[in-house]
Amino acid sequence: MAEQGLKDKTVKGVGWSATDAFLSYGVGLIIGIVLARLLSPDEYGLIGLTSIFIVVMESIVDSGFSVSLIRKKDVTNDDYNTMFITNLVLSIVMYILLFFCAPLIARFFNRPELIALVRVMGCLIIIQALSIVQYTVLTKRIDFKTKTKASFIAALGSGAIGIGMAFGGFGVWALVGQRLSKELIYTICLWVFNRWWPKLNYNPDSLRYMWGFGWKILVSNLLDKTWAQLYQVVVGKFYNPSTLGQYTKGKEYPTFLSANFQTIIGRVTFPVLAEVQGDQTRMVSAYRRIIKNTMFITTICVIFLGAISEPFIYCLIGPKWHQAATFMPFICVIMSLYPLNAINLNMLKVQGRSDIFLYLEIIKKIIAVGPICLGVFVSIYWMLIGSIITGIISFFLNTYYTGKKLNYSSWMQLKDIAPSYMVAFAVALSVFFLKFLPISNWIILPIQLVVGMVFFFIICNLAKIEEYKEIKEIVKPMFAKLVKSKQ
Repeated sequence: MAEQGLKDKTVKGVGWSATDAFLSYGVGLIIGIVLARLLSPDEYGLIGLTSIFIVVMESIVDSGFSVSLIRKKDVTNDDYNTMFITNLVLSIVMYILLFFCAPLIARFFNRPELIALVRVMGCLIIIQALSIVQYTVLTKRIDFKTKTKASFIAALGSGAIGIGMAFGGFGVWALVGQRLSKELIYTICLWVFNRWWPKLNYNPDSLRYMWGFGWKILVSNLLDKTWAQLYQVVVGKFYNPSTLGQYTKGKEYPTFLSANFQTIIGRVTFPVLAEVQGDQTRMVSAYRRIIKNTMFITTICVIFLGAISEPFIYCLIGPKWHQAATFMPFICVIMSLYPLNAINLNMLKVQGRSDIFLYLEIIKKIIAVGPICLGVFVSIYWMLIGSIITGIISFFLNTYYTGKKLNYSSWMQLKDIAPSYMVAFAVALSVFFLKFLPISNWIILPIQLVVGMVFFFIICNLAKIEEYKEIKEIVKPMFAKLVKSKQ
């Protein structure tokens, strides 16, 4: 009964988490297409430069506290109040630091307009700090229905603001308006829908608990975010903001698929697995199914996207983004590995091994120096190839400890995900060479989509892929329920 209850809870959470991702991010994707046609790669590159510093500071503001409380079984209101006050104070300190560093940032990239952009975009740090506890409370309850409503309203409202500003000739400030309004509307909605209100109850013991677990997550996240942003720094500094805009756009669509699938699964399974962390048999069984099903969906979608990148980009946002289409196949291979690495790291957090989590991040960042040097001294393409290699090495590092702890080794995981990669590359090869047909991209893209889907269903049914059957069993009742509710 407990097993069935856990499964129902997970499926329901995944359903709402998926709805959230594909409604809010789907709307955001459509808005992004409109903005990409109205704005230039250089303007996107400027926003990419400001994001480098904001992303890192947002990690400092969270400090790993949200992970600490999601994992903790007996969370009190004092815990939430302590977290809220700490996050808010840290966000104000980070914003003040960013405000005074803005001229240095502008001088480093030789773009004076970055002073104003950094100072205004920095408000995101404070706005996000106001939503962290609300998000944590909802995640702890596995209540993604509320978050879905907030995300969808924010996506629609900010999209209207961004597009309106772009048509009004505001240029790069249209992107600023869109991003600030999205975070602000989302935060307001969380406060209205969740109705958790802070009190001035600050508990030093609660802070010590969160910091005891969270500081290693903080350092790990800082390493991860800083190194991820170093790729942006390399492109923005050693090339130009326009190339950074192309790189950012080439990364956007694979990230949309890969990171969203991982977010959908990860934010539901972390609190669920945390509930059964004392029962290793159930945890390993759930862990293995999560890896197989997540990698099946992600790998096929992302590798297929890489195979159709040129017609896809040309039809979606226009030929001025051609360079983004050439970056995308490499990025798709990199992002296909992302969920696998993230799930393994998630298991370390579930087990409370933030020390190993930190140790792994340090090793991986030392290895990641290689691709960064390739980007500086050779080319962006060699940087991306280097990133594929480091992603594979990261997989073996991440799975060594979880495999040892749970008796689910790297080679067992490779065996489990091999069918997904075989199907993905078979489908990708079936459509890749169609781009060389001497016809319009507007005709090639639909042909690739149809051929790819046909090959996918033929291969999965003939080979009797286990993950395909399991996902169908999960999805069918959901669709049946949806159809029944419409009648």
